Amino acid sequence: MSEVMGSVTDMEPQKTVAVAGPLRADRPERGEVPWGAVALFVVLAYGLAWLVALPLWLMGPEAPGFPVLFGLLAMAMMLTPAIAAIVVTFAMRVPRRERLRFLGMWPLRPAKRVVWFTVAALFAPLVIGLVTTLLAAMLGWVRIDLVHLSGFAEMNAAALPEGMDASILPSPWVLVGVQLALFPIAAVIPNSILGFGEELGWRGWLLPALRPMGVWPALLLSGVLWGLWHAPLTLLGHNYGLMDWRGVALMTVNCTIMGVLFGWLRLRTGSVWPATIGHGALNGTGGMIMWFAAAGETVRPELVTVAGVAGWIVCGALILVLALTGQLRREPELARKAA
Repeated sequence: MSEVMGSVTDMEPQKTVAVAGPLRADRPERGEVPWGAVALFVVLAYGLAWLVALPLWLMGPEAPGFPVLFGLLAMAMMLTPAIAAIVVTFAMRVPRRERLRFLGMWPLRPAKRVVWFTVAALFAPLVIGLVTTLLAAMLGWVRIDLVHLSGFAEMNAAALPEGMDASILPSPWVLVGVQLALFPIAAVIPNSILGFGEELGWRGWLLPALRPMGVWPALLLSGVLWGLWHAPLTLLGHNYGLMDWRGVALMTVNCTIMGVLFGWLRLRTGSVWPATIGHGALNGTGGMIMWFAAAGETVRPELVTVAGVAGWIVCGALILVLALTGQLRREPELARKAA
């Protein structure tokens, strides 16, 4: 890995080293954070993100075709952390046989743990989304209609071509049921495929690189950097509809909180895949509030969605449980004997 992270081939025989990612909680290798490599990664990820988003800034939100181009470039921007991670991995001269391990892509060991955590990461966001909706309603931030789903019915009727009778639509509950049935598929294809570009960078490479700081500093700093990385799109109104520092601040808080959960999945399993699936699934819950909001209700994303205050409370409670039960101190054995 060259001098930046410590070369595997230069180690003394029989010395245990952390090659790829999380360190053992009971016998951590307290090396130094490779700040040069971290700086290179951040510059590349941020620079490429702004470069990809530049056409959107040049044309402006009012330009014809802006929404379509926005969607395409947003997907392209999600690949930039992965590109940065791959470039830095090669720049560090990680041995070819160690590259996948270094990024948490392979091997899946222990396989049972990785598989079950991946399954949990796929379905847990549904529970988080539902609890978030109920909490937002209890706090009076949104009125919900759990009987008729009147807001969802109203939204679907408004989407019909002019003159078409809304009575042809199935019951809102049928449509919700269809979306729930398709949720696991959509969470993986395309959400997790796109989310992989972010996770390979932020959790696959950056989090383990920061791990010598300690678990909490590494989780929080990687989350802050992840949140600020969204600025090229957040400043255009993405996520919160705010085109100034407030949107960036909200997104940074959101990513710091969510980054603890995704980071825990990475550290707990030694693999980037549970975090990738969890990222895709959580992105799929963004519109869940629209299923239950009452007709005519104004939905404020900064309050009532998973990416808003209600979601932060729910996820914060989950993080507290993980911390109190010692889950954030448990990391797998990823060290190996150097030949």
